[in-house]
Amino acid sequence: MENQPVIELDGLEVRFGQRTILHGLKASLSGRAIGLLGPNGAGKSTLINTLMGFYLPSRGTARIFGRDIRRDVRRVRGVIGYMPENESFIAHMSAVAFVRYMAELSGLPSDAALERAHEALFYVGLGEARYRKLGEYSLGMRQLAKLAQAIAHGPKLLFLDEPTNGLDPPARRRMIALIRDIRERADVRLILCSHLLRDVEECCEEVLILKDGNIVHQSNLEEERRANRKFLELETDGDGERFAEGVRAMGCECAIAGERRLKMVLTEGVQIRDLYRLANERGTQIRKLNYKRDSLEDIFLKAMENGHGRL
Repeated sequence: MENQPVIELDGLEVRFGQRTILHGLKASLSGRAIGLLGPNGAGKSTLINTLMGFYLPSRGTARIFGRDIRRDVRRVRGVIGYMPENESFIAHMSAVAFVRYMAELSGLPSDAALERAHEALFYVGLGEARYRKLGEYSLGMRQLAKLAQAIAHGPKLLFLDEPTNGLDPPARRRMIALIRDIRERADVRLILCSHLLRDVEECCEEVLILKDGNIVHQSNLEEERRANRKFLELETDGDGERFAEGVRAMGCECAIAGERRLKMVLTEGVQIRDLYRLANERGTQIRKLNYKRDSLEDIFLKAMENGHGRL
């Protein structure tokens, strides 16, 4: 599984009647934690439901760990855990009974399902409340119960749909910590679908952005940020305007962003050492130099502006 793509989209098209929802998606996703982003109506939920076998592709296909979702849907579902956005609890059931029931539906024998239900509820922090009825749970506890049922059967791929939706800051931090802990397990991969860019940025190493049923961006986030090492922010002491003029004379874009702050874009062939040499010549001290790396918000907004096609 280490060298095999988690998900391969091979010309995946999904139509409902005369309306095409997903337009021939092609991508190979291999990250431990993959963020799925896009505005409302982009096709995120359709993609998730298609990968889980609930919708049949109109054309093309997809593979999960090499298994075709058309031909091998039962085995595909056997390796998936799903934390849905919407609640679908049986309110009068206790948490442990509910998680056990869901684990049995996922294929575990009754005794093993009960054991795993206890383990999962303790793992998410609901061990002391596992015999309480789900209808008595707070929103944060219900979200944790949804996570528990998604992991109880030991899936290889975990779909998390809006896992922090509606949570207060402490509950959100707890959920994010759990997701990151699960991510570190060698035998589990994550697909995190969220409208909160911060959640994806904190948890994911790869991102897929959809718009109008098309892939408009796919990248490894760390590689994306490393590619932007030509964007700099400087804090200086001395004649900032004179220094900025020298930077522009080298062909670089440069703007004064404050009394002692400069922002610039280096052109090809201009190195950091050239800036320090110029600062020495102009009687300016560079007190601080930072690479400006695109945030996920920057990447997302660029993808929305770019429209169709991969960036």
